Amino acid sequence: MKSKVVLAVGAHPDDIEFGASGTIAKWAQEGAECYYLICTDGSRGSTDPKMTHKRLVQVRRKEQEGAAKILGLKKVYFLDYTDTLLTADYALRRDIAKIIKIIKPDIVVTMDPTFYYSEQFNFINHTDHRAAALATMDACYPLARDRLTFPEHEKEGLTPHRVEEIWFIGFDKTNLLIDITDTFVKKIEAITMHKSQFENMEHVIKRVEERARYFGITKGCKYAENFVRVELF
Repeated sequence: MKSKVVLAVGAHPDDIEFGASGTIAKWAQEGAECYYLICTDGSRGSTDPKMTHKRLVQVRRKEQEGAAKILGLKKVYFLDYTDTLLTADYALRRDIAKIIKIIKPDIVVTMDPTFYYSEQFNFINHTDHRAAALATMDACYPLARDRLTFPEHEKEGLTPHRVEEIWFIGFDKTNLLIDITDTFVKKIEAITMHKSQFENMEHVIKRVEERARYFGITKGCKYAENFVRVELF
């Protein structure tokens, strides 16, 4: 991955940590330039009765930036759309396409926009996750590629960019497994930065390890992350 540029797009602080941070850390160690783009302000994710929206935004941004340092990221971009209200509309697609034109990633990582729920892992995918993933996919192709799509970008001096690959974070679908045995500790350290989100971090880490072991068995290693990789031509 040396000299490659990677952009991982998530809806909330902590999203990418769970699905792809072992792979991101691995790429960063190998010399890739890795960036995060977080679409929402994370202002709704708290059960603390004393927490306010404004304070939670600050807390979660600090947690995300701390996780980014652990993983070796170059920078985290924040769009600050309101948590739980994200939609894959013109504005979100435009803003994601702008970041793509700024950093010009070879690979973009995001969630699977077709994923709604998992019977195997017993959870429903957050509405913001689906919106961020769909907008990211559209921003990669064709929106960031085409010069005339967002003329305001050209006025700012930004040029079109063609993303080579999109890696969708796998849930029930997989066509690629990445061995993250050597960076699994960093993945766990990054997740534990998000203390505001979990009352029982020990249980969370146990679930993360179980999932990584599950895919590691298929890969033939200790820990793995799963993706659906799409090469764009």
